[in-house]
Amino acid sequence: MLDKAVAVLDCFRPEGGAFRLTELAERSKLPKTTVFRLCADLVRLGLLERDADTYRLGGALFELGSLVPRRHDLREAALPFLQDLFEATHETVHLGVREGHEVVYVERIHGHDALRLPSRIGGRLPLTCTGVGKALLAFSGAELVEEVLAAPLPRLTPHSITDPGRLRTAVEQAQVAGLAYEEEEAAPGVSCIAAPVFAGPAAVAALSVAVPCGRFRPAQLAPAVRTAALGLSRALRGVRHPTGTA
Repeated sequence: MLDKAVAVLDCFRPEGGAFRLTELAERSKLPKTTVFRLCADLVRLGLLERDADTYRLGGALFELGSLVPRRHDLREAALPFLQDLFEATHETVHLGVREGHEVVYVERIHGHDALRLPSRIGGRLPLTCTGVGKALLAFSGAELVEEVLAAPLPRLTPHSITDPGRLRTAVEQAQVAGLAYEEEEAAPGVSCIAAPVFAGPAAVAALSVAVPCGRFRPAQLAPAVRTAALGLSRALRGVRHPTGTA
């Protein structure tokens, strides 16, 4: 039953939202009667909330997720550097970690003029389509790079890199520069510059600045992004039990 309950909760990936019972049954591929019983239990436990005839994720999940030690500790250490980066650029700032072939966003800071981006806290995107993801990919070991290059490369926009040769070149350039770039590969009209964060030999996270293409000035943004990443790396290395990799 635990597997089935998780299957119901997984129906809310990747965007959350609200779903009717029939929709949850279709998404989970479970009988409607089973989903009905599971939803009743999940509502009772606070893992789901019911509003009329729809269900949405409950507050207990947010509370539990915020207590995950690895992400909580990383976020707490990173916030001062992310805030400094935002103040220096006044652009949208991200912090992400790697899980498999995806980047999971741990924090995001944006101003009143927020960009229309597919990223959100707790959300996932392919490593290959984002600046944060490319920075993580470039500094997580050669074995991961080969795994990603051997698999079909996802496309989020017409500008997403789907050619393995081009992606390999982008990764190698990031390794040399210590910075990764993304231009309209995750969202139209948006470019990004990112840098890896270290607590050991491999990247444990990456941070980035996302900017409308019309005001994307890499030469001006790069020093601020690099400074924030280096500062956070020094802070993590000074922690007795540094954050581990995804």
